[in-house]
Amino acid sequence: MEEQKQRGKGHKLVLMPSPFQGHITPLLQLADILYSKGFSITIVHTLFNSPDPSSYPHFTFHPLPGALSETEASKIDAVHLTDIINVRCVQPLKEYLATLLSSSRDDEDFVPVSCFIADAALYFTQGVCDEFGIPRIVLRTGGASSFLVFASFPLLREKGYFPVQESRLEEVVVDLPPLKVKDLPVFQSKEPEAFYKLVCRFVDECKKSSGIIWNTYEELESSALTKLRQDFSVPIYPIGPFHKYSLPGSTSTSLLTPDQTCITWLDKQEQKSVVYVSFGSIVAISEAEFLEIAWGLANSNQPFLWAIRPGTIRGSEWLEPLPSDFLEKLGGRGYIVKWAPQEQVLKHPAVGAFWTHNGWNSTLESVCEGVPMICMPSFADQKINAKYASDVWKVGVQLENKLERGEIEKVIRKLMLGDEAKEIRENVMNLKEKANVCLKEGGSSYCFLDSLVREILSLKSSSSRAH
Repeated sequence: MEEQKQRGKGHKLVLMPSPFQGHITPLLQLADILYSKGFSITIVHTLFNSPDPSSYPHFTFHPLPGALSETEASKIDAVHLTDIINVRCVQPLKEYLATLLSSSRDDEDFVPVSCFIADAALYFTQGVCDEFGIPRIVLRTGGASSFLVFASFPLLREKGYFPVQESRLEEVVVDLPPLKVKDLPVFQSKEPEAFYKLVCRFVDECKKSSGIIWNTYEELESSALTKLRQDFSVPIYPIGPFHKYSLPGSTSTSLLTPDQTCITWLDKQEQKSVVYVSFGSIVAISEAEFLEIAWGLANSNQPFLWAIRPGTIRGSEWLEPLPSDFLEKLGGRGYIVKWAPQEQVLKHPAVGAFWTHNGWNSTLESVCEGVPMICMPSFADQKINAKYASDVWKVGVQLENKLERGEIEKVIRKLMLGDEAKEIRENVMNLKEKANVCLKEGGSSYCFLDSLVREILSLKSSSSRAH
C-alpha cells in the first residue's frame, strides 16, 4: 500500500461529478480511493448540489460559476439539467484549466495534471480536455449491463424498439436477452428525444476517452464487461464496489443528513426481520401509491424502516397523507425517517430485505451486504438493474403488477418467508462473498485498480510537457 501511495505522489487528478446524489457519491468515493494511492485531488463542480468541502479537507474544491442556479435546477428534469450543464460549463471549465496550468508555470511546487476524470454524462469535458492536451478518463456511475443497453440505443431504434410501444412491452429484446421491451430505459421528460440524444452523445464521447472506470466487479457483470471490451477499444477498469474500500477518514457523501436514530430502533429488532424501504434521491410517487405502500407494509406484519425523503410524495411536504395514528397502531413495528444512513442500515443484522428503486448504488450496496431486494424501478437504468437483480442474479423479486397493498403484502411475505426466500438469500450471500474477495490482493478489482494507477502514471498530458 505504501509503495503504491508513493507511485501517485507528484501527480494531480482533476475530477468532475454530475450534480446528482447517485453520481456525486461514487465520484467522491473514487477520489478517496485514488487519494489513498498518493494522487493530489481537485474536484470541480457546479454550484447546484455542490459537495461540502469541509468533509474533504484533503481535496481542493473549485466551483464553476455561472453554470446553474439552485432555483433554475429545481424547475427542470435531470435530462434537461444535464444538457444545460454540458453547454454552460464549457467556458468556466476552460477558464479554470487555463488559470490552473498557467499559474503553475513558475511554481516550484508545480504538480502536473495527469488526467481529468469526468462523470460519463458530462460529455463536454472530452472536447475541453482535448483542447488543453489533458487525457480524460470517464467514470460510469451505473452498471456495465445498463451501459451495454445504452450503447445499443441506435440499434434498438433501427429495430423499432424505440419509441417504446405499449403493445410490445412483454416482447423479449432479441439482441439483449433477458430484457423485455418493458425493461428498456425510458425517462419521463418534456422532450422524450432528449434522453435518447444525451445517451448516444455520452456513449460516443466515452469511446474517445483514455479509459472507463466502473463501480462494479468482474464476477457480478462478467458477460456485460466481456461484450464491452469487444465493442470498445478503450481500456475498461471495473474496480468496484467503491464503498467497500476501507479507507481511513472516509466520510459521508450524502447531500441530505441521515437520521441516526433508526440504528437504535434497528438494534431492538430480531435478526433479518426488517424490511428497509428507500426510493433514493430523485424518485417521486403519487399520494395513492404512497398509501398503498404504507398499508402493504403494515399488513405484512413485518417490522419496517422507511426512509421518506421530503418531496417524495407529489403534492405533499412530507407525511401529511398518512393517517395520524398509523404508526401508533403498529405498536413500534414501523419506523419512518427523512433519510437513512443506508450503508449502515444494510449492514445491520436486523435487516432482512431492501425495497428499492434499483438505482445502481443501492443495488450494489444491497448485493455487497447480502440483502435480498424487492425491486420497484422507476426510470433510466433502474429497470435494467431490477431485471438483472430478479432474473439474472436471482437476488430479489420484482413488483410487476399494479402497486396495490395486497400485492405488496404478498411480495414481502414471499421474500421474507416463502420457499424462494432461502434460494434468493443463498444467491445474494454468494455475490457478497465474491465482492469481498475481489478487493483483496490478487482479486479482480484489486488488479484492475493497480492497472488503472499504472495507466494514469503513464499518461503524458501535453499540458504537463509544456512545463
